[in-house]
Amino acid sequence: MAKSAPFRNDRKESLPAHIWKYKALYSMLILPFIYFVVFKYLPMFGNILAFRRYRPGMGPWGTEWVGFQYFERFIDDEIFWRAFRNTLITSLWNIVVNFPLPILFAVILNEARVKWFKKTVQTISYMPRFISTVVVIAILGEILSPSSGLLNRFLVSTFGIEPIYFINMPQWFRPIYVLTDSWQFTGWTAIIYLAAITNINTDLFEAAEIDGATRIQKIIHVTIPSIMPTVMVMLILQIGRMLSLGFEKVLLLFTPANSVVSDILDTMVYRTGLAGGIPNYSYATAIGLFSGIIALILVSSANYASRKLTGESVY
Repeated sequence: MAKSAPFRNDRKESLPAHIWKYKALYSMLILPFIYFVVFKYLPMFGNILAFRRYRPGMGPWGTEWVGFQYFERFIDDEIFWRAFRNTLITSLWNIVVNFPLPILFAVILNEARVKWFKKTVQTISYMPRFISTVVVIAILGEILSPSSGLLNRFLVSTFGIEPIYFINMPQWFRPIYVLTDSWQFTGWTAIIYLAAITNINTDLFEAAEIDGATRIQKIIHVTIPSIMPTVMVMLILQIGRMLSLGFEKVLLLFTPANSVVSDILDTMVYRTGLAGGIPNYSYATAIGLFSGIIALILVSSANYASRKLTGESVY
């Protein structure tokens, strides 16, 4: 006599019952949900000011419709295009240097065989992430000071070079920005890649070792291909942030002497909307909306290209 099939309950669980069943998990979503609604979605309604003239004290949604007047204004503004160019160039510098660096660091750290050394290096590497940007720039100012900075003292005493005003010199702004980002975020970002590496099936490494693969060959043919989905997702997110360099750091490094390269879209929006003698909220909103649209195009294009070339994408 054939055995009867095990009982299956195909009845779909209702949404309220499902939420109640996993109420502990859903309760953890409350604060992130509130955060995104309050700080990400509600402010989107303020973009209407890009198309309306705003006058303080006369309503939050502007006083009259002006259409694309503010967009036409910044398109004809040479200062805007200089800020746009500076943003793209500095972002490209940052991606070229600081995107592969955490990957390389994670791969090297994963190859370390001494556990205490590996843990110590990893802890030291991500500690700078918890230092405030203001403190980082203050430390940087002390190191690069032309009168008492450690670097200038070394250059003067060793090579007899005249003190260099690193912060004020335009040619040093981008290297300083990129290198401080390397110091602050390499170890922190490497945690993501280390997590991806630890999830690789160990059978793949054992098979490669049986085939006679060296350590470098295992990295090239096993480790890197296995973490490529994570790499592509991180690259897409990085491209989406190209027009958001980190307003605080740029503003703290900004001086009139280096403004030709340090003036980016975020600092222009800040000066136009808040710090100017006569704040122009509508003009600043138009610039910010334009930046957001360009960022959306960039991340969508990168996502599409990644899906076509590698089969991996964010959505």
